[in-house]
Amino acid sequence: MPASAKAERILILCVDRDDDLGMKAEINTPILGRKDTVNAATGLALRDPEEADANAMFEAVRIYDNLKKGAKGEEEHEVATIAGSDLGGVEADRQLVAELTEVLKAFPATDVILVTDGYTDEMVLPLVESRVPVTSVRRIVMKHSKSIEETAALFSRYLKVLVENPRYSRMLLGMPGILLICLVVLWRFNLLSYAGIALALVIGSFLVVRGFKLDKAALNFIKWVREYSPPPFTVQIAGFSAVAGIVLILVGGYLGGTAVARVTAGADPFTMVPRLIGEFLVGSIYIMALGLCVILSGRAIRWFGERDLRLWRTLVIIVVVAWSSVIFDQASQILIDPTFDYIPLISAIIGGIPVTVSTVLTVLVLRRRYSDFFKGRGEALEDLEES
Repeated sequence: MPASAKAERILILCVDRDDDLGMKAEINTPILGRKDTVNAATGLALRDPEEADANAMFEAVRIYDNLKKGAKGEEEHEVATIAGSDLGGVEADRQLVAELTEVLKAFPATDVILVTDGYTDEMVLPLVESRVPVTSVRRIVMKHSKSIEETAALFSRYLKVLVENPRYSRMLLGMPGILLICLVVLWRFNLLSYAGIALALVIGSFLVVRGFKLDKAALNFIKWVREYSPPPFTVQIAGFSAVAGIVLILVGGYLGGTAVARVTAGADPFTMVPRLIGEFLVGSIYIMALGLCVILSGRAIRWFGERDLRLWRTLVIIVVVAWSSVIFDQASQILIDPTFDYIPLISAIIGGIPVTVSTVLTVLVLRRRYSDFFKGRGEALEDLEES
């Protein structure tokens, strides 16, 4: 037979781009043949009677039946359904192309009649036309009842949602209610001339609250207050000591700053930097060291209550900080007055060495003595272990 007289093979193709067949009815695609298409459309309609893809599949079957009845010559007809992916985009298009290729292998069509739900034509049509000519496109759009009763029922349903759903009722009912109350109050006190300002204030406040989600923040705070559970006693002590220590450090910094301010009054501060540092340390070092020791002491109490090995390291740091304050105080005296005797500074440094060593040794002894009490808690003191 010449190529020009070759029989036409017409494929009626229904496309479900978002894969409602698989997601709702758990039906695998592609579907080829009238019987399988009718069964799949029936299954999908039973799962979701309002599904447009089921109606599109029935329309594809109807077109197939009409073409079969009026077939001329050696025309061949087949009906098929392909699906994409619920992920949409590129993934859906790739799945459609793969299933279309599979259908064309089983039924090498010369023409396609495309049946869609009317919303995916622009995305599906180029994909099909790139592989087989499309001679017709049938769009299926669901027809809804126009009766007054159903319209009223639909309207009442949405109105009920707007009234009873707090997400919408706040704006639909709450906002107008506040505005009406403001107008009544202004009318009662003969201040209606300020109605515009009042309305702008109310609307602006509403927008600020909603824009910055202040209402959610307030609800979360109230929920936190109701569900708040005090931490363990040792944690409370650590928190209190941290606050007290920070206050002492700030007070020490303030005292050091005032001492510097007294010295710099009427003088060039850049020519006397060492003295300024010394004045600051003299006025603040002991209080700031005390604040740091208070913070560390609170932590030490917490580690003891939790049987944490970090207790020993914290005790060593407390002693080092306390003794370091003496060294800094003596150094500050020399910064203020270079002629000041430097023997106390040397004595403080030399005396700090045995104090630190004895503290470390004492901590090692205590740690080994009470190793069972702290067993399995906290991190190991690797530096002390190496010693």
